[in-house]
Formats: sequence, C-alpha cells, structure tokens
Amino acid sequence: MNRIVDPVLEDLRHRLIKMGALAEAILDKSLRSVWEREPALAREVRIDDLEIDRFDLEIDEGVLRVLATQAPVADDLRNVIAIKMIATDLERVGDLARNIAKSGLRLASRDPVDVSPKLRELAGEAQRLLRHALDSFSDRDAEKAERVLSEDDQVDEDQDVVIREAIEEISARPEASSQEVDFILIAKNLERVADHATNIAEDVILVAQGRNLKHAEKLAG
Repeated sequence: MNRIVDPVLEDLRHRLIKMGALAEAILDKSLRSVWEREPALAREVRIDDLEIDRFDLEIDEGVLRVLATQAPVADDLRNVIAIKMIATDLERVGDLARNIAKSGLRLASRDPVDVSPKLRELAGEAQRLLRHALDSFSDRDAEKAERVLSEDDQVDEDQDVVIREAIEEISARPEASSQEVDFILIAKNLERVADHATNIAEDVILVAQGRNLKHAEKLAG
C-alpha cells in the first residue's frame, strides 16, 4: 500500500489526542461545578462540548477520506477504525460531562448538602481511568490498556455505594431528596465515563495486538 497514509494517520492521531485532552478538561470542569457550587463553570461545559463535537466531525471526515482514497488494510485499517471508535467514545464523554454540569446547575440553586466522600472518590477513579486509557492510546501501550480494564470493576462497586448512600439520605432527610437524586445521576454518568474509558482501552489492544475484546466476557459465558 502507498505509505502516504502514514502522515494522514498521524494527523488523525494528533486530532484525537487533542480531543481527548479536551474531554478530560470538560469532565474536570463539570465536576468542579458540582464541588464548588459554581454555575458559571457548569455553563461553560456546554460551550466546551461544542468543540468536542467539532473534533468528532473533523475526525469523521478524515477517516472517510482515508478509507476512500488510501484503501488501508491490516494494521492501518485497524488504526483508522480504532480512531473513529475512540472519537465516538470521547464525544459521548463530552455529553456525560454536560449531564454532570446540568446536575451542578441544579445543585447550586438548592440548599447545600454534604457531598459523599465516596462520590468524590468515584469521580477521581473515572477521571483516572479516562486519563490512563488515553495515555495507552498515545503511547501505543497495550499493557497500560489492560490495567484500565482490570480497574473498571471498582468503579461499578463505588457507584453502587454512592447510590445506596443517597437512598439512605433520602429516607432520613426527605427535604434533601432532589439533591441526592442529582448525586445518583452524577454517579451513573461517572460510571458511564469509565465504560467509555474501557472501550478506548479495548480499541488500543485491538490495534496493538489484534485482539478483539468487545463483549469477550459475555460471549465466553
């Protein structure tokens, strides 16, 4: 195959890495809008998410050009497909950050209640998984991607704890039920961020090792 595809792929990789950095930044901003009860930060997330959408469209167009003009095969084809799939996951992370920011806006308008330490811990775990997944892509490091997959179960467990705590608070203090419902929504959005991080890690493994881990556990059962 004509290796002119190499600089095109590198351009797509560069755009994706920038998109990933932006996704991390707006997720952090959405969480700060919750911790700091700062509506201005929450409103900025909506604007920032539009930039992620623009990256997604640019990568879509670039992928289509590569497929149409270069007809990539083997490793190159896996790279192109992985870049497209990771961009889709990052676009959804942006949407989840917007959801968290919406909760942040609502929480800022209501009486303050204590944020569960476990929710903060869950947020840190989701952010760390996303960062490590993106690092594994940037470094082409399948071992780092494997570690992301191994840590996802902890996020699921901590989400369950946050939800149980919130339900207990609703029973004990019904006047704070709306705030606790938003904490549940934030926990669910964070768990989905972690799911997208694992998707990214699986794509890295597919590119680096040719192993497709999508639905591996379900199919093995």
